[in-house]
Amino acid sequence: QSQLVESGGGLVQPGGSLRLSCTAPGFSLKWYAVGWFRQAPDKEREGVSCISTTGDKTTYADSVKGRFTISRDNAKNTVYLQMNSLKPEDTAVYYCAADYSDYKCGNHDMAYWGKGTLVTVSS
Repeated sequence: QSQLVESGGGLVQPGGSLRLSCTAPGFSLKWYAVGWFRQAPDKEREGVSCISTTGDKTTYADSVKGRFTISRDNAKNTVYLQMNSLKPEDTAVYYCAADYSDYKCGNHDMAYWGKGTLVTVSS
């Protein structure tokens, strides 16, 4: 059962921006590492970015470095993924995931997952 909720997806033109949000209605995200993943049609799910529990460590896939920024606001119990300079190849369902262990940050076996939000980049 999904315990995370993603929002902020939608249709955007190439070069545009979107900000995705990940919240956890049932628990406090501040104790968890949180990652963003995406899955495009007919492709495997891939890791996009991850942020440690304290927020001092972040990782990015090479394909999004310099364009995407992950951040967390513990007061709002939310992790964000700011996506700029979007490209058609960024089109995918984006998922957030959380795990108590920083060592699992970005791993596909993180403990808790959302149902995803669709991002479509098209003119």
